[in-house]
Amino acid sequence: MKTLSDLLSILSTSKIDFVVVGGFAGVLHGSSLVTRDLDLCTVLTPENIERLKTVLKEFHPKHRMTPNKLPFTTVPPAGQALKNLYLETDLGVVDFLSAITGLGDFQVVRSNAEEVAINGNKIFVMSLSDLIQAKEAMNREKDRLAVKELRAIQAKKKS
Repeated sequence: MKTLSDLLSILSTSKIDFVVVGGFAGVLHGSSLVTRDLDLCTVLTPENIERLKTVLKEFHPKHRMTPNKLPFTTVPPAGQALKNLYLETDLGVVDFLSAITGLGDFQVVRSNAEEVAINGNKIFVMSLSDLIQAKEAMNREKDRLAVKELRAIQAKKKS
């Protein structure tokens, strides 16, 4: 069975600079909270969108926020940039975000990111302090719970 880690490995070949954010970033930092999707911060230029279409094509990507789950391979048309992209694929759900609440755009998120190895690939993951800041800014119940655990992880790493 393919996993979110497999999806991440496949995306690492796309030549798109991205940072793992959200729940999966928490897992990479040691969180025990389960996540069912992959959130990535990137710049969704027309060129990057075309790269993603190529890399994800065999995994039947669909726009999960559209009523008819339109195929990503045909929508948006070539040459169009996007702010965010929410996809459902055969490998799982993946969201591409151009900015992170509480932090800022991709450049800000990338500037503090940490490099980790996943399945032999070098991947950038949001720093633990940035992840806590973003979760606090979202201020949803699940984020407040995550912040408690992430702060405990942060304290343990410092000691």
